[in-house]
Amino acid sequence: MEESKKTGAPTLNHRCALVSLGLILFMWLTAHCSRPQAEGFSQGGLDASRANVWATTSLLQDFWCQPANQLSRDQLSALIRRMASQQVLLKAWQLSCLANLATQHGLQGDFALHPPDLLLFYNTPPARSLAQVREADCRAFTRRAAQGDTELLANLPDQRAALQHSALACLGGRHPWLSASDLLLLGILVCDMDASIIVASDPHVLQNLQRCPRLTPAQQAALNKLLASGRTMLGPPSSWNLEGLKSLGPLATYISPSLWMQVQEAIGLDFFGSMVAAFRAGTLSQHDARRFVTSFLKAKLMSSRPKRGTATGRPCTHGNITAATLQDDLFLVHYDCLQLESCLGSRVLRASLDPLLQHPLPKRVIKAKLAQIYPSGIPEEQLQLITSLVYLYSRTEIGLWNITSRDTVMALLASDVALENQTEAILQKFLDHKGNITSALLVAIGGSRLCWMSPQQIQAIQPSEFRLAGALDISSCPQRRKDILYTRAREAFSSIRTMDTYYHFIRPYLGGAPVEDLQHLAQANISMDIDTFTNLNPQVLQNLSVDNVIMLLGQNVVDLQKARSHPIIISWLHSKNRSTLDELRLDKDPISPTNPTSSAHLTTGTPNTTPWVPHPATTSGRPGNDAPTSGSPPAHLGYLPIAMGLPSSLLWLLYRSTLGSSWDCSWGTCTMAPEHGTVPAPHAGKLGLVGGAGHQFRPRCKPQAQGT
Repeated sequence: MEESKKTGAPTLNHRCALVSLGLILFMWLTAHCSRPQAEGFSQGGLDASRANVWATTSLLQDFWCQPANQLSRDQLSALIRRMASQQVLLKAWQLSCLANLATQHGLQGDFALHPPDLLLFYNTPPARSLAQVREADCRAFTRRAAQGDTELLANLPDQRAALQHSALACLGGRHPWLSASDLLLLGILVCDMDASIIVASDPHVLQNLQRCPRLTPAQQAALNKLLASGRTMLGPPSSWNLEGLKSLGPLATYISPSLWMQVQEAIGLDFFGSMVAAFRAGTLSQHDARRFVTSFLKAKLMSSRPKRGTATGRPCTHGNITAATLQDDLFLVHYDCLQLESCLGSRVLRASLDPLLQHPLPKRVIKAKLAQIYPSGIPEEQLQLITSLVYLYSRTEIGLWNITSRDTVMALLASDVALENQTEAILQKFLDHKGNITSALLVAIGGSRLCWMSPQQIQAIQPSEFRLAGALDISSCPQRRKDILYTRAREAFSSIRTMDTYYHFIRPYLGGAPVEDLQHLAQANISMDIDTFTNLNPQVLQNLSVDNVIMLLGQNVVDLQKARSHPIIISWLHSKNRSTLDELRLDKDPISPTNPTSSAHLTTGTPNTTPWVPHPATTSGRPGNDAPTSGSPPAHLGYLPIAMGLPSSLLWLLYRSTLGSSWDCSWGTCTMAPEHGTVPAPHAGKLGLVGGAGHQFRPRCKPQAQGT
């Protein structure tokens, strides 16, 4: 032992922990060896060839709760700390179940060593308990959590509201303004606060706002009001310089035309060139670039509007556009819509299509030019260059294209701008040329493209390709597509014999599951996460009883409180009577987002302590006949008082919870187009699915504490 200490070799206890972890994984693998693909853990499963399934960052990103449910307290703690040190980015469905596992083992006290995203899912103390929480702990927790991504809480509106309320309570309650130290503590949480606070707070609020994924119209107006006041480091708009504008980061794309008119022309043009260069380099999104260029050029138009009757019908006055012209970052300042149309020749367009489209251009002008050059359809070698224009083309126009290469399909669809009609038409042209939809193509174009395939195209996908593609996110699909995709996925995964592995692969498609299949899953103790639950078919959910839901969510039933104001949850609760809701200790009335401690959060009656036992279900013809029947371990929920905890052989349960506009041709004589007008740009779907619970076998070298 002394020798091991000197040399840094693992001690006996350390080696024992490693052997224990290896034994757990070996037992899990022997119980769950059925795999639908040969890619190991890459699609979320486990591979027997792996010595340590969470040894690398890439494998940690594929974390799921069923194998983790077997870990001891120390092993789970080490796993979470490794995620933090390697800055592993997990999805909402992974974080929600991981937070519940950590809570069961009483690990929240180590929050300083946990990933900030994970802290967002921990239960915050209710207002009545804040007096008992040390101020230092409250502030430290808030500061750490405020480094996370609050967009992960999209399906947990009450958790998001409670997090903000708890953070403000750490500061002594809600204030009409925030100091610099307050803003440093609150971080990204400021993004959810009222617009009035932006104007009234310390100018350091700009640093907080830079982390917001988007600003509401009210927040945009407040930002411009603050910038116009001259109270920020930039001073009044007339004194702005290039460095100051660059320091605004993405906030500069929200500056209004009226403010741009006050900025010195040379400074404005220099900054415009830097933004176009960022767009061409791929560091500025097309959406942000479009918003910025629209506002800037509108200001330029307003400040230098030509006199009536002059320069409106003249041909090219700025010189023909050449390849050299396109290298100028101020190209769009010199050529408005009319000049672009007049000065862009067919030869230059053919030869320089790629550098031309590297500018945030008015797309319709380019499409019209291409139609003049290629009246019989755009050649396939040019199609891979026009990905940003795809959403402008009709099915009839796409019907003129020649699509024979999978690379062309991937280029056109991976750009995330093609809409439903374009997706279906592009794939059909590919299939007509004897192409086929493979797993590699499905992974490359993303699950959201499945939403826009025709039923016939979905049926053309071989079950083996579905299995190889693994978990694809279809949460943004319309319900009819979800229904079709679920049927197809169930067929593809029907050969999987164990319920936990089957569930791991079918979970992305459960939004199309019928009620009887969900009831069957409920009997299997799969512990569905709240993110997947809120993506179920709302009509099907109405037919699930409270008992069904409790069994379906399992150890994650506590998350119902965090999603209490989600429309799906509200609708389901309103379909139930009061006596059944008492089992969940939830009211029917929605929760006010601005008052997360309102009485609507939960009732105050006596907890229901009747043991609740799952009943066996008929499983003939379905995977999972040998599914585990054990429940989840007793939990320690920190700030979340336990209403009751059942033995691990039963389900456990009922806890009391706590608590802009875009453009096509938007300058010159062209008209503005609303961002979501007749040809809206599509939006990427959200991600997120599910984890579960597994066996409760926990080998260890010697007895040790298993939580509280």
